[in-house]
Amino acid sequence: MRTVLIVVAIAALVVVRFAMRADHRRRASRPAVGLADAAANASQLAARAQRSRWNALEAALGDVGLVAGREIRERLRGRIFRVGTIIMLLAVGAAVVIPTLHKGSSGPTLQKVGIVGTVSPVTRELVLAAAQANKDNVQFVPEASVVAAKRDLKSGASYFSIIDSREVLLYQPATASSSPADPGLVDSVAEYLGVVIAYRKAHLTPAQAATVTNSRSVPIRALVGSSKGANSNTPSIIGIVLLFYMLTQYCTWILIGVMQEKSSRVVEVLLAMVRPIQLLGGKVLGIGLVALGQALLLVGFALALGAAVGSDLLKGSAPLALLAELAWLVLGYAFYCWVYAAAGSTAERQDQVQTLALPLSIPILFSYIYSITVLSSGTPNAFFDVLAYLPPTAPFCMSVLVGLGKATWWEFLASALISIAATAGMAIFASQIYRRAVLRTGGRVGLRDVLYRRAG
Repeated sequence: MRTVLIVVAIAALVVVRFAMRADHRRRASRPAVGLADAAANASQLAARAQRSRWNALEAALGDVGLVAGREIRERLRGRIFRVGTIIMLLAVGAAVVIPTLHKGSSGPTLQKVGIVGTVSPVTRELVLAAAQANKDNVQFVPEASVVAAKRDLKSGASYFSIIDSREVLLYQPATASSSPADPGLVDSVAEYLGVVIAYRKAHLTPAQAATVTNSRSVPIRALVGSSKGANSNTPSIIGIVLLFYMLTQYCTWILIGVMQEKSSRVVEVLLAMVRPIQLLGGKVLGIGLVALGQALLLVGFALALGAAVGSDLLKGSAPLALLAELAWLVLGYAFYCWVYAAAGSTAERQDQVQTLALPLSIPILFSYIYSITVLSSGTPNAFFDVLAYLPPTAPFCMSVLVGLGKATWWEFLASALISIAATAGMAIFASQIYRRAVLRTGGRVGLRDVLYRRAG
């Protein structure tokens, strides 16, 4: 099932990428915009600023907000954005709904429950009630000791065991694809056993009734970790695929957008009205807000749909992993957008953009492939841990560590602060390259030229 979902996500990525290339070729075939048209566009831009006082972004940020608002409107009106959003929503919906349909189509399953120690009639009835609620049939397996229970769990003679009515023991986590235990039944049994313990402490007296309401599930312990094919990693894998797609898509938009403004010489008129840092900052802010809005839509849709259909795919730590990937989409875009914008200012033809796009995407592609490999194995190494703190690779590597439960909150925060500091430095460096290269025409501008010579 996980392989099918990954194929769906990759297919959606390929379709959108081909559509983007077709759109870029169509735009490149249009005649270049002259200076007169550029001046008209600039005049319309200024007039629109006065008519857009209701727009909070433009009103609060001035010229930067004006440029950002123009980018937002242009991207939202584009067919690529709309088609890509629909395809990604369909892919996310399929990833959430398909496992639920598969689960709902199966009939009651037999669950072999080992019993260590004595079990009261009330506890036995609660286990049966939990099985009925989860559409399972229960077969109790008496166990002579905890050692015998562990042996039966390993051999498959029992699926999970109740230890003295105080603990639920499994061989593997119930979410593992190779575990025969029903996750819903395991959670329900643990919760009911907690209620039984609370009733014993309360002695069924009204004065101690509050103890029952504060009851918690008994501990659920597994003898070994999740297997290589654990379903719990599926949301993280889908999130990593979407993170890769969105980073490459929106950063490429910046690269091509800067190049088109330079080749059409629109930038010459725009720079007569705003400063280079304002023009560049507005562009990356506008496209970034579109990326954030699309990501919030996808995450919100996945969580809402998962809650509506009762999917197990987004339970446990999956929402936390998705939120971590959403945060790293913002941080990763903030870092890479300046790199792509500076590179776009050095080119003025489509073939030059394609030459620049490949080396710029190498860190993203490397960390994406490496992260998928580590996420599938579930065992990150020391080199991968180091990459989680480097800004070019942290968006993928730190997201994987969060999905695997290998990162603490302070490690996540430390990596984020390093990325923010590196982004600030990259913004200063990229703005200098943009200011010196964007007005230079007649061919591709070399990096050495913009570093050591000012634009004439």
